[in-house]
Amino acid sequence: MSNDPNVDIRHVDAEEWHSLSVLLHGYAFGESPTAPDQSDSWREGEKYREDNTRLAAFVKGEPAAAVVGMPMRQNLRGLVVPMLGVSGVATHPAARRQGHVRKLLTQLHGELRDSGHVTSTLYPFSESFYERFGYVGFPKARSIRLRTDGLQPLLKRELPGEITFHRIGAAFDEYYAATELLLGERHGFGRRGRKSAQQLGDDDKEWLVFARHEGEVVGVFRYRTLGHGATIAGREFLYRTPVGRALLLQWLARHLEFDSFTFTLPPDDRPDVWYTDLAYADETRIQAPSMSAPMGRVLSVPGLSGMSAGSASITVKIDDDPFVGGTWTLSGTGGVLDVKEGGTPSAQLTSHGLAALVYGVLDPVDLPLRGYGEVSNEAAATLRTLFPAATPFLFEQF
Repeated sequence: MSNDPNVDIRHVDAEEWHSLSVLLHGYAFGESPTAPDQSDSWREGEKYREDNTRLAAFVKGEPAAAVVGMPMRQNLRGLVVPMLGVSGVATHPAARRQGHVRKLLTQLHGELRDSGHVTSTLYPFSESFYERFGYVGFPKARSIRLRTDGLQPLLKRELPGEITFHRIGAAFDEYYAATELLLGERHGFGRRGRKSAQQLGDDDKEWLVFARHEGEVVGVFRYRTLGHGATIAGREFLYRTPVGRALLLQWLARHLEFDSFTFTLPPDDRPDVWYTDLAYADETRIQAPSMSAPMGRVLSVPGLSGMSAGSASITVKIDDDPFVGGTWTLSGTGGVLDVKEGGTPSAQLTSHGLAALVYGVLDPVDLPLRGYGEVSNEAAATLRTLFPAATPFLFEQF
């Protein structure tokens, strides 16, 4: 709740959320104004969003700002933890620059941290805006346009394994299970809960192919075709092994009547070394507010215990953050992180600095340059051993 008697911050149910969303989210994210929605069609989608946390700020009874918290899970260096996905942040134009979003996010972060969520991620309209709330930027997934040129030799290759082809509605359970495997294997990978993700299967608007090898799904690709001679519009091109990748590429090679194939890849993938004469263009764009790279922050330092870490130990002091502030001793004995409160600090970090190290997106010597802490050369060497460089791949779009 707000200390301002004119401002009321509270949870809202689906009915109230729909009515305020027409104004706030319609104005912020869509074309507006629109004719009043007299239908109840929105109710059908509510079954996929029942687990969301919806918070809104009201000024003298009128909606001023809103935010949605979505429960997810994320892989942190091999440890899968509860993650908060932040979405639907919107403020009425007349209520902007009055601190409503700060109050909403502080309450949302606190509630979800207290319920066990260890990290939070979002796609910002402005990186600098969310940097104020302890978020640090991730590398963006790569948007690739693969040309048909150079794929023909793949049709002559004898590959182990097989491809199976489905509508996603018929194979959604297996698709979700395959992404659960990736959740357990890929650093930074974020996944919605089963109930929320089910909408993709129920809508049944995409093709799905599985690459299978020795009884396991080792590759997944979902897509739509956009017409003869046009494009196959894919989603994430996901593979767990080189065999999985080769099988998926061989499947694409069977579609030479199409002009090209578009899909996204983890930010550290290298299609230029996948195969001889492969032709592609990198169409990745980062441009606020609608094509931003994701950001993340840590909500609980003790919740990091158990993730993979290097053999080193250091005590850090984290200032000015209501969720991770304090003095913490971080040790990587035995290959996993152990967190204890207290100790004599040898480095000072902000919440951004902690997140940058945990996710592996900045070297310790970069932190002072970004205003994310004070780190000596000796402390930087220890932190570099404890938190080796890594590339998170968030996967989920929200």
